Amino acid sequence: MQPGICLRGWDSLGSNLEYVVAITGASGVVYGKRLIQELLRKDFNVSLIISNPGKLVITHELGFSFNEDNAVAEMAEWLEASNAAARLSYYRDDDLMAPMCSGSHFTGGMVIIPCTMATLGAIAGGLSSSLIERSADVALKESRRLVIVPRETPFNRIHLKNLLEAEGAGAKIVPAMPAFYNNPKTIEDLVDFVVGKVLDQLGVEHTLFERWQGE
Repeated sequence: MQPGICLRGWDSLGSNLEYVVAITGASGVVYGKRLIQELLRKDFNVSLIISNPGKLVITHELGFSFNEDNAVAEMAEWLEASNAAARLSYYRDDDLMAPMCSGSHFTGGMVIIPCTMATLGAIAGGLSSSLIERSADVALKESRRLVIVPRETPFNRIHLKNLLEAEGAGAKIVPAMPAFYNNPKTIEDLVDFVVGKVLDQLGVEHTLFERWQGE
């Protein structure tokens, strides 16, 4: 059991623990894809929300588009995840009747990866006009893990204030800043480092990067 997090009712969930993953319209949607792949590989349930700008960036950066009426099946092929049909759920960002809109729906936490500054601003301001915003608000009010992965540079003063506001409310800020002490050889190595740092915040074991052992 991890400190500083509400686990009421989770003892009965076992391997059915669910994580909410949101992809917004910032560059770096490959981080979101890789996180979903890893969570599914570990047999967690994943509830995926993609904003409309996020869909555009996925198409632009990764060349993938999908029919929302057949989203899970098409994503299963895209993610190369054989268990996606059983473990992956997809929700539209305007679906404010989705389960994660209520604090009575247990989840292991939420990751917004990547997170736009618009989404960050809404969360910092306590807004809930979309499913992503409402799910983040629920995670904070229920003292569950909320991991925000901003992908913007440079930050202006408003961005920095919003990051501080979100962190003060309980969110963990994991910028998309790969390290180089592990001597990455490929883009995939850089992506895996960031995703591994996100999994660390969720308390999920992984081997996506070699941990520093000292000299």
